[in-house]
Order: sequence, then C-alpha cells, then structure tokens
Amino acid sequence: MREVITDPLDPRLDDVRDLNKSDKKGEGLVIAEGHLVVSRLADSRFPLRCVVGFGAKLDAYVEEYGDPGCPMYEVSRETLAAVAGFDMHRGLVAAADRAPEPSLDEILETASTVVVLEGVGDHENIGAIFRNAAGMDVDAVLLGSGAADPLYRRSVRVSMGHVLRLPFAHLDGGYTTWQRSLQALRDADFRLVSLTPHPEAVHLADALKGASKAALLVGAEGPGLTEHAMKATDVRARIPMAPGTDSLNVATSAAIAFYERQRSRIDFEV
Repeated sequence: MREVITDPLDPRLDDVRDLNKSDKKGEGLVIAEGHLVVSRLADSRFPLRCVVGFGAKLDAYVEEYGDPGCPMYEVSRETLAAVAGFDMHRGLVAAADRAPEPSLDEILETASTVVVLEGVGDHENIGAIFRNAAGMDVDAVLLGSGAADPLYRRSVRVSMGHVLRLPFAHLDGGYTTWQRSLQALRDADFRLVSLTPHPEAVHLADALKGASKAALLVGAEGPGLTEHAMKATDVRARIPMAPGTDSLNVATSAAIAFYERQRSRIDFEV
C-alpha cells in the first residue's frame, strides 16, 4: 500500500494540501502531524485515509507502530513542502475522516469528572486543555457556546493527539440558552462548579470537597464565564492568587482545577 509520489500536483495528496489555508473541516478531515500524533490518530475512532511522509519517516513509523492500514505515500521534503504549503520538518502527516461524536448521555453514563468550556475560542488553549485533561483523569470535555473546534489542526497538534482519544460532545443551544443543557449533568448527580477570579467565590478545594461527580466550567480568557453560565452552576469557585495578580491562562487554570479535583477524589475515597 506504499507508493512513491514525486509530483506535488498528484491528487492523491489532496488530503494534506494547503494546510495553512484550511483546517480541512469543510472537507470533513482530521489532520495529524508527527509519529506520536499520527499513531494516536490511527488508534482513534477516526478512519484513516492516508499517511504521507519521507521514506525514512515512514520506515520508522511502521517499525514502531506497524502498518497503519491505509495508503502510504512516500514523498521528498521538497514535494511535501510544496503540497502542505510550508516545510514539514516532522516529515510525517496523516489525514482521517471525521466521525460522529458520542452523545451527552453516553458520556455521562460512565464519567465522574468533566470539564465544560464556554467561549474558549483559541485553538491552542483548546488543545492544551485536552492535553491537561487527559493527563489528570478528566473523563470528557463538553463544549458550550463559542468553543473552538477541537479537531482543528493546531488543536490536535497542541494536544499531542489527546483530542483524538478523550471523548467530547457539544452542548445544544446558543449564547444565552446552552446552559440549559447543564440540567442533564445535575440530573446525573454532578456538582457544577464555575471557575471565576471573583474574591467572593469559595476556595476551589472547598467547592469540590465531598463531590462524587464534578463538572468544572471554564470560560474564555478575559471575559471568563458569562453570568448565564455561572447562574446555572451549584457553586462559584476561585483559585487563590498572589496579591497584584488577577487571573491565569485558561488552560493553566483548568489544569490546576483538574489537579484539585484529583486531590478531592482521593480524600473522598479515603
């Protein structure tokens, strides 16, 4: 299934063409770059279409991970640069079809910790949140109004492919209505905790204490969570900050919340 291609205009390379100009969402594709992320794409629910790379990179990939089970196209560095639109020094890229995401009910059936994102529109922050969540036993990511596409190429890359492994689902509704979907979490016995720097919010550790299930809500950098979202939660919680500071990067804040949730679960189980 391995073929050598020397012509950058070869249509077999269209799945990885002009990657700087399009995230391939309109074509229904997911793009992965580098050995580790490509291997996670191959192991995911997204059906592989092709793997493209330098000869030595393809050899190394197959030796470490085995045959990907899809066409493999060997190209030179110059050919891949002409196709992708930039120099891909990693030398390996793969494309897959998008697949339906699980339903909210399916996620809540087994989850005990989820993170809910509102208005997080930066793809690097999305990727970092997924990576942090995967590393700290968060079961799923739920996307409210204004959240960026987690399958955008940059999000996949920054997450180190964890957006391909960690379940996620979009919550129904618009800017002032998506919060109604949170009722499903409350019905499933989740404690809804909104993160805010407001000084009157309770300490995050206190907000999570004793919760068998928890949903952590985080908002966009700058504006944070909307009042509509915070009113739909059980408690507003803050991360203690040093004097003279007001907030952290949203992915950093989420990581601290995930760690605190891990600690609270250990205390709860004990």
